Amino acid sequence: MEGKDNTKPWYSGGLRFQCTQCGDCCTGSEGFVWVNKAEIAALAIRTGLTVSEFEEQYVRLVGIRKSLREREGGDCVLLDPHTRHCLAYDDRPRQCRTWPFWDSNLSSPDAWEEASQQCPGCNKGNLVPLELIVAQAAQIKI
Repeated sequence: MEGKDNTKPWYSGGLRFQCTQCGDCCTGSEGFVWVNKAEIAALAIRTGLTVSEFEEQYVRLVGIRKSLREREGGDCVLLDPHTRHCLAYDDRPRQCRTWPFWDSNLSSPDAWEEASQQCPGCNKGNLVPLELIVAQAAQIKI
């Protein structure tokens, strides 16, 4: 008789997720989208700006860290207000790329369910295997 392996997370069988590019995770309450030098450089290229121009228009300093600016109401500055799509989707910061596989969403089935109430891509699409979920979650701690 096999014993239960308590070292595996509740999502060890994987989770379904497919980004719908709805923009829901790019809006809402105010917060921070942390960006590093490499991400800023990629976003500058994507938007056709120099790094300094991009930072002047799209980045704010928060202590010693940098975050994308927000529009009034909490929309990310890179969220197109008309199409509700990210203007830099292919070069979005890792915080955005790793959604919804953040520790806060993976902490329990209830936390995942709460995230899925806000994100139409959760519980949809192909099954994301445990290994990829763990790799995504390890990139950023939110």
